Amino acid sequence: MNPAPLLTATQPVPLHAFAAMAAMTLGAVQLALPKGTPLHRSTGYIWVALMALVAISSFAIYELQIIGPFSPIHALSVLVLGTLWIAVRSARRDDIARHKRVMILLYGLALMLTGAFTLMPGRIMHAVLFGGTP
Repeated sequence: MNPAPLLTATQPVPLHAFAAMAAMTLGAVQLALPKGTPLHRSTGYIWVALMALVAISSFAIYELQIIGPFSPIHALSVLVLGTLWIAVRSARRDDIARHKRVMILLYGLALMLTGAFTLMPGRIMHAVLFGGTP
């Protein structure tokens, strides 16, 4: 593992990647914690903030340009922001089943699945984990 490609990348790529890694780690902890506790709530708000940071920072990353300066990943970022709002609103309205379903989907699809795409050859995270150049 060589963090140099990530550490030398231009902003907001490092911010985006470190926020995503923190969200992935904290999300795993959150899924393991007992639900409905003050710790669950405070950890959840931090996770939501990290996810929002990941989504918002993506709008300044233009590695893949398909529609003007944007790519389909930017549409996913809009979806993530909307879904975060739905998840928090669901918890506040005591619709815990919907909150749980949405949060698990966000973790699995917005972090794990899209994170797997960052490991493709030619990408910065591939260079970090497996060597080579991005």
